[in-house]
Amino acid sequence: MKKTSLLNMTKGWFIGEFKPSIYSTENVEVAVKRYKKGDKEGTHHHRKAIEITVVVSGAVKMNNLVFKQDDIITIDPYEATDFLALEDTVTVAVKIPGSLNDKYDGVYCD
Repeated sequence: MKKTSLLNMTKGWFIGEFKPSIYSTENVEVAVKRYKKGDKEGTHHHRKAIEITVVVSGAVKMNNLVFKQDDIITIDPYEATDFLALEDTVTVAVKIPGSLNDKYDGVYCD
């Protein structure tokens, strides 16, 4: 049995190709993310990964939709989203497959 801390991980990502990681793999990325009210991310999309986010506590706004505790959001490849924490929030994020270079600003344009 080993013990480590989420505080030592890169932005909450503890499974994937991140350094450090408790399990290094290209197959999936998993994170526990903590946001303060007002934290935001600009519009972005992934071209390879499906991103699944569970709102553990708090509330967020993505694509003008509000998600609260226990909501699960699935974002498919090429689907763009933005992010705003409406209150202090904790999420669990899963990206399948894992891909460190699969985040693109803006909406996908062919």
